[in-house]
Amino acid sequence: MFRKTLKKDPELFQNVSDGLRKLYRTKLFPLEDTYRFHDFHSPALEDADFDNKPMVLLVGQYSTGKTTFIRHLMEQDFPGMRIGPEPTTDSFIAVMHGEQDGVIPGNALVVDPKKPFRKLNAFGNAFLNRFMCAQMPNPVLESISIIDTPGILSGEKQRISRGYDFAAVLEWFAERVDRIILLFDAHKLDISDEFSEVIRALKNHEDKMRVVLNKADQISTQQLMRVYGALMWSLGKIINTPEVVRVYIGSFWAQPLLVPDNRKLFEAEEQDLFLDIQSLPRNAALRKLNDLIKRARLAKVQAYIISSLKKEMPSVFGKDSKKKELIANLGEIYQKIEKEHQISPGDFPNLAKMQELLNGQDFTKFAALKPKLLEAVEDMLANDIARLMAMVRQEESAMPSQSVKGGAFEGTMSGPFGHGYGEGASEGIDELEWVVGRDKPTYDEIFYTLSPINGKVSGAAAKKEMLKSKLPNTVLGKIWKLADVDKDGYLDDEEFALANHLIKVKLEGHELPASLPDHLVPPSKRGTVIQA
Repeated sequence: MFRKTLKKDPELFQNVSDGLRKLYRTKLFPLEDTYRFHDFHSPALEDADFDNKPMVLLVGQYSTGKTTFIRHLMEQDFPGMRIGPEPTTDSFIAVMHGEQDGVIPGNALVVDPKKPFRKLNAFGNAFLNRFMCAQMPNPVLESISIIDTPGILSGEKQRISRGYDFAAVLEWFAERVDRIILLFDAHKLDISDEFSEVIRALKNHEDKMRVVLNKADQISTQQLMRVYGALMWSLGKIINTPEVVRVYIGSFWAQPLLVPDNRKLFEAEEQDLFLDIQSLPRNAALRKLNDLIKRARLAKVQAYIISSLKKEMPSVFGKDSKKKELIANLGEIYQKIEKEHQISPGDFPNLAKMQELLNGQDFTKFAALKPKLLEAVEDMLANDIARLMAMVRQEESAMPSQSVKGGAFEGTMSGPFGHGYGEGASEGIDELEWVVGRDKPTYDEIFYTLSPINGKVSGAAAKKEMLKSKLPNTVLGKIWKLADVDKDGYLDDEEFALANHLIKVKLEGHELPASLPDHLVPPSKRGTVIQA
């Protein structure tokens, strides 16, 4: 086991992962071990938990397109993959990078110290026979790993026991992954009892959750609007938070759209989801830091609960009756700890679950409160974590921009099929003629009504005309800055036409560029652009 040594001098860490590992071993693990955190909440963390790549967990009812989604991202079949309208994926499959294609069965996987799955051993053979790792060389898997899960059952099927605690396994994964994607089929939105139980098990990880409404190309726009509303209503009943979970709508496979009416919407949603997934490697260290802080807060509360129960236990007689009384009054103990130590109610574990777990424990073997262990964790949260936060920023700036590459991510990166290509400010990007020239005769008519002097209109005259667009001054100010190419405080006929073109771009719902793209520079100003 780890040595329970408390170091007072600030330690030097080689990198963020190394820092997190050392802090966990020297400061947090002793507290967890003393107050039985691993029996109640989560197994101890291992080296692989700090070093592994970001993981994406896919969860959904059967036939919502989970395995197809993975295939779409990688643009390649993976070992052990089965796709069909019935519940085909009956196993948890960790899709990871490897030099050669192959499958590692669950029992072999949980003894590999380089993989972050050793603690899954606790779920027994019934689970391990339904767990495997599919390894393959794929550029997407160089940055992330993906966990495919069995389809969640509905109706009569969900009453057939899986032989292991499905919700508990998903909760174990949820603690360790960087993103949880819940998939729904636009055709069947019924959320089964098992799925509701699963979503509730993920309750403490809403920040990692994203929702995908898949197969949305198979219904009309009007039906899609109703389905989206029904999904939000159903989720609102299960996820009891005022904040709305981000929902991505689309058809995540490489087949023609059946109803192409919403093509632009699907493209924009897919781009947003891809950007979210691509950001995972860059934010991985921050996510691990965040999860460790979350774990430390829960470990502190666990210490207070266990030590309070120990304090209340009689030394000789009436231990069993006192134990039953304490479990029944656990809610009052929560309130007492909350007031005494100024702890937020949201930091306490689920009351009913805690009462159930306490029934099987021997209260006489609980440890009394040890202030030194708590002080070590407080010091970690107050000082060491702040130092690691600074290191995260340094690592991010020192490393080249990390993002997921390859597979479906490459298709939207560049070229005419890149998101937004040839639209808004990018319109006319690959045309020989100046795109603003198409509407310039119309803009010229307005220009000459403003009484230009020496071929230019003043800022005051241009302002009156530009205000007719009803755009806010902040936007019009940016348009002026982009259109006044020579920075002389006046607009000539080309610059005035450019200003009107940019107003049109904004009114059509597109974003303005940060700097003027080359294809929008007026022909007479090319080669003489002045940077502000």
